[in-house]
Amino acid sequence: MKRFNTLGLAVCALGFLGHATSANEIVAIYKSGTQQYFIDQAEGFQAAAEARGYDSRVINVELDSNLAISAMSDAIAGGASGVAITAPDQALGPALAASAREAGIPLIATDDPLVDEAGDPVPFAGFNGVAMGTSVGERAGGLLATSGWLDGASYGIMSVEVQTLSVCEDRTNAAKAQIIAAGGSSDAVVQVPYDGTTDAALTAAGPLITANPQVDRWVVVACNDEGVLGAVNALGNAGFQPEDIIAVGLGAYEACRPWAADIPTGFRAALYLSGTDVGAAAANALIDAIESGGPLPLNTVADTTIVDPETYADVMPCA
Repeated sequence: MKRFNTLGLAVCALGFLGHATSANEIVAIYKSGTQQYFIDQAEGFQAAAEARGYDSRVINVELDSNLAISAMSDAIAGGASGVAITAPDQALGPALAASAREAGIPLIATDDPLVDEAGDPVPFAGFNGVAMGTSVGERAGGLLATSGWLDGASYGIMSVEVQTLSVCEDRTNAAKAQIIAAGGSSDAVVQVPYDGTTDAALTAAGPLITANPQVDRWVVVACNDEGVLGAVNALGNAGFQPEDIIAVGLGAYEACRPWAADIPTGFRAALYLSGTDVGAAAANALIDAIESGGPLPLNTVADTTIVDPETYADVMPCA
């Protein structure tokens, strides 16, 4: 059985060409396969497939829509029995759905919802974006409310956003709403656009921090842990100390690293998401549909848990 490692470069998608797919192979395509969350998801996908006697392959397309389309086409041409995909762009949904329907194989969207040509949702495995953002915002708002910053301190609320991705907007919009409900000012919100990566968040946050010299404390939320990490690093570069930052991550795989190393950090808490659980759920849903000939469930939603430096080790590994 041949498998592609998610740590490979985007060119790995080209490895589909000429690949002889077994009759019971399922394929997962990930938009950012080098992120820890997707590494975990790939492991869950492959472990679930192996447990049920299926081969599997995982492809990392590194936010490249053309490679995603090529990977989908080549998987179908190779005879894949089913495909799971976290697409680089939600606009790919109609094309991906049409390809799967024409090939007669099940397709499940992971993490980022997709719709088909008729505007109907593609079966989905992942998390509820509004619920995730609500959990993050409730914790951030609670920390802000008890910080003393509301009593005359000059604070900002940094919302690091993938503004082209609906599931990310669901998260950050819900988080902001909860922070404001806890007493935060809507006038304090600063939006930081990024593409989901740490480097992009770091680069985008820097100028906005400089443009707000009156702010001496920051609350930080984002679409994922990478967004929070980039913003926290930018704040550190600008001279802010951990005690001047209330950062609540979304994923927890970046937040837990300074906690595990006992390093002071602006990460006060994070929402733990098990990529492993999502990968396994997607694989099992595909295999159930393959074996029954029936439709995939429309939604498979995984659970989440808020963790902090005192509780994370009880519920999650930290790489």
